[in-house]
Amino acid sequence: MSTPILSIITMGSIAAIFSLIIAIAYRKLKVKVDPRVEEIFSVLPGVNCGACGYPGCQNYAEAVASGAAPPNKCTVGGAEVAALVAKIMGLEAGEVERKVARVLCIGDREKSVWTAGYEGPQTCAAANVAGGAGKACSYGCLGFGDCVKACPFDAIRMNDKGLPVVYEEKCTGCGLCAEACPRDIIVIEPIEKRTYVFCSSHDSPKRSREVCSVSCIACGICVRLSPEGLEMKDNLAIVTDPEKVSDQAIEKCPTKVLFKI
Repeated sequence: MSTPILSIITMGSIAAIFSLIIAIAYRKLKVKVDPRVEEIFSVLPGVNCGACGYPGCQNYAEAVASGAAPPNKCTVGGAEVAALVAKIMGLEAGEVERKVARVLCIGDREKSVWTAGYEGPQTCAAANVAGGAGKACSYGCLGFGDCVKACPFDAIRMNDKGLPVVYEEKCTGCGLCAEACPRDIIVIEPIEKRTYVFCSSHDSPKRSREVCSVSCIACGICVRLSPEGLEMKDNLAIVTDPEKVSDQAIEKCPTKVLFKI
């Protein structure tokens, strides 16, 4: 037998042996995928927002299929999606808590003090790094709309005074706007919660008065009138129990940052 033919036969034999080994290994090592994962994934919104606590919809679908997550964690899909996921899993859907974004700042261009101009990149992230783009309050909204750009549902828009406005009927509580805000003034809360201190400043009372006419000045009046519903923490009044915040506490707030929406 000639050398070329022998080489061809040898190489063919080696290839056949390796193919057999690979086929056997594939069968032995093949990871079985729960078919319910794809079923669950197909009914999810596909936004990959992370509001459920998982990096994306695929991860959440895998967690539900494995029993590690309940079927009602998708706030974007709400009760309808929860019911579909529960049906696939043969479970009860459970209640889906509706959440929305709240912007805890009302210091717009007219009510807050600006000490300098800014000509850098027109984003909150860049302006925050550049000393706040001239806004004297180091806690207030910068007004460049990073939250608006991050929202995939058109649920936030900037008003004519440079503050973001949340449209409850469109907001899904996904949290992408809160992640985009470099000053952490956006929170995701149950829609039933309507009472807030719309300020995020921890400045001293003197400094707060100087930089914004609608900031919490840590006077403590509201806390004294509703001690079970409010507390003072680092120069900022915090709502601890909305149901126990009295109308009198709201009325007596000197800067009108405590109110119900």
